[in-house]
Amino acid sequence: MLTLPVRQLAEADRAAVERLLAAYPIAAAQVAERVATRGLGWRADGRLYGYGNRRHPEAVLWSGGQVSPVGADAAAIAAFAELASGQPRVCASLVGESEAVLGMWDLLRPAWGPERTVRAHQPLLVVETPPAVAADPLVRQVRPDEVDLVFPASVAMYTEEVGVSPLGDDGGRGYRGRVAELVKAGRSYARIVDGTVVFKAELAVVTRHTAQVQGVWVEPSWRGRGFAIAGMAAVVRDALRRVAPSVSLYVNDFNTPARRVYQRLGFRQVGSFATVLF
Repeated sequence: MLTLPVRQLAEADRAAVERLLAAYPIAAAQVAERVATRGLGWRADGRLYGYGNRRHPEAVLWSGGQVSPVGADAAAIAAFAELASGQPRVCASLVGESEAVLGMWDLLRPAWGPERTVRAHQPLLVVETPPAVAADPLVRQVRPDEVDLVFPASVAMYTEEVGVSPLGDDGGRGYRGRVAELVKAGRSYARIVDGTVVFKAELAVVTRHTAQVQGVWVEPSWRGRGFAIAGMAAVVRDALRRVAPSVSLYVNDFNTPARRVYQRLGFRQVGSFATVLF
């Protein structure tokens, strides 16, 4: 029986949830966008649980296709892990601030394991001013009629980054829908040369505080020629001008080339994420 103070939150709790998430403007971006766009009622694509005071939760746990703790100390980590361990795992990943994610996973592994991989150290980076390096003038927003063109590049990026194909049992319909959604929202960028996507990136998460970049990819035969830094400079400049007051992302600590790119673009570290992939 769950004895620690965890309960599922509802739309009536939304103001308190938004205040808590605002205290973590970069780290909580993924959860904040879901709450802002879908709320906490029947339209939500997951459940949000709160730890602590009924009126003012001290920490929250998003549970859907992805599980993400926000603001969790040791007591909240234990409470969330106790809750989650009593339910079958349906998520594809556990993502968030590294201390909370790794702490939860230590407690959850007996019930949910084994994991496919654990990425324990992913610097969380942010930039608030346009990069000093030159932007690629050919990087632009992807047009709605180019979804079929950019989709194979998105599949290649996902497979390379995550280690499995996103096509899954539905033949990629769900993933293609997500790609099309980002394109329609003006959040997908690419440089396209003779029908080939040579650089791409998306603003996968947008809140009033930040635009979080994901899916950065350069076509393998075009790598090593500066397309990543020039392409990302274009993305960051446009996002700061048009979308949000900051641009953020998290990167694997072992990805030295990418970390060099982000350093040259002016990103600074504001935290550390961890990801457990199933």
